[in-house]
Amino acid sequence: MTAPSHIKLRHIVPSVVTVFAICAGMTSVRMSLEGRLETALYFILLAVFLDAADGKLARFLDTASPFGAELDTLADFFNFGIAPGLLLYNTLYLGTAHASLGWLATLVLAVCCALRLARFNLSVKSPDITLKKDDHFVGVPAPALACLALMPVYMHLQGWQTTDLPVLRAFYIIGIGMLAVSTIPTISIKHAKIRRAHLPFVIVAAVVLVVCLMVYPWPTLIVGNFLYLLSMPFSYFSHQKRIKAL
Repeated sequence: MTAPSHIKLRHIVPSVVTVFAICAGMTSVRMSLEGRLETALYFILLAVFLDAADGKLARFLDTASPFGAELDTLADFFNFGIAPGLLLYNTLYLGTAHASLGWLATLVLAVCCALRLARFNLSVKSPDITLKKDDHFVGVPAPALACLALMPVYMHLQGWQTTDLPVLRAFYIIGIGMLAVSTIPTISIKHAKIRRAHLPFVIVAAVVLVVCLMVYPWPTLIVGNFLYLLSMPFSYFSHQKRIKAL
């Protein structure tokens, strides 16, 4: 059976968005090499947004395909494993006495990101392996991994003096990488449920969050990261309670 000579434009829209995400990650690397730290971070955040958008578009347009899934995985590895690692190293460790330690930490971050994405690919093909339950993720997803790992850079931009804690920073980066390959249940906003009566408050909170991200991006991301990390013990014990109740 020969392949059709034409394809519908809607079939390539999600993949085009994924390619834009790769371009955002590459541009972030360039900005970090040029010392334009804030711009580099903005491009990584743009990649996070595009990563969410391409999946939503594929489902909305009913154009999900194995090619798109593989392309998305490659984009996630670069955007959330390689680009953040280079940004961390160039900003906090390059040219310092702890450059090798910083490089080791970023290597672990990239490897953990690759391992998680490889496990994700297996979860798509095998019902015995899954990284997504009805109400939570298993481990930290790749976009959240990047946002959490970049916490020392957010603090650096806020003027917090963390340059005298290179070893602690390295252990933090390695620990975040390990969370990605762990089996700890983490919250999934996509599957969160709210009461109808609470909907106005949720909408107002979302508006406030967007405004804070625009006006005070780095403090907002720092607070968001802390809240995300603090939610993990609650997610774990809640999951354990549900297992015992079965």
